[in-house]
Amino acid sequence: MKNLKRILALAGVALLVLLYFATLLCALFDASSSMFFFRASVTCTILVPILLWGYTVIYRLAKKKNEKELEETLRQLDEQKSKKKIKK
Repeated sequence: MKNLKRILALAGVALLVLLYFATLLCALFDASSSMFFFRASVTCTILVPILLWGYTVIYRLAKKKNEKELEETLRQLDEQKSKKKIKK
């Protein structure tokens, strides 16, 4: 899992570098559609890190919730086992 996180982090860095490079190229060259690409590149440069941060926050919250539910279920199962042992 740790290697997967590193690979995804490197992919995110590569994506941001490509976006910065595309923004620079669109700003330097004057073509008919370069302004549209410049705006799109700047927007993606801002939105991609924000979305990635949001996804990681949601993932962490969901993971904690699932872990708490699992712990609660295991605790209930242990209580049920101990009650069955007492009845015998």
